[in-house]
Amino acid sequence: RLPGFAGPLPFSLETGYVALDDGVRLFYYFIQSERDPAEDPVLLWLTGGPGCSALSGLVYEIGPFYFDFHGYTGGLPTLLYKPASWTKVSNVIFVDAPAGTGFSYATGDKRTIPSDTIAIEQLHVFLETWFDEHPQFLSNPLYISGDSYSGIIIPSLAMKIAK
Repeated sequence: RLPGFAGPLPFSLETGYVALDDGVRLFYYFIQSERDPAEDPVLLWLTGGPGCSALSGLVYEIGPFYFDFHGYTGGLPTLLYKPASWTKVSNVIFVDAPAGTGFSYATGDKRTIPSDTIAIEQLHVFLETWFDEHPQFLSNPLYISGDSYSGIIIPSLAMKIAK
């Protein structure tokens, strides 16, 4: 059950944290493809900012939800299913990155010290760990995409993965 959404979800949604070293925890939403999760690509979707929550991608951009604001007077907003979502044809990971963004956090002396280099390293370790925890998706094609400032992060992250 998802707060704000009436009834069962028409897709598989997983949320959680990936623990990086030094007390960093990156939060993610993972939605399996509605077509063929075993064969469809895995898409890592990054939002801009830097420091914008992945929730924006989930409900305002490519995700399978949108807010119903008709008659909204406060409280928990209603989530509606958006049939024209990228999750129709791909498995999508929405991640709050870097630490300090959205539900992601860091403890101790590794608190949020924002930099592109740190964000790239955190995302690289996130992907390695996420795929270790989800080995059934290792053979799927991987795509990295996003909006706005993520265009600065994505090429460097792709190069790091390629090495």
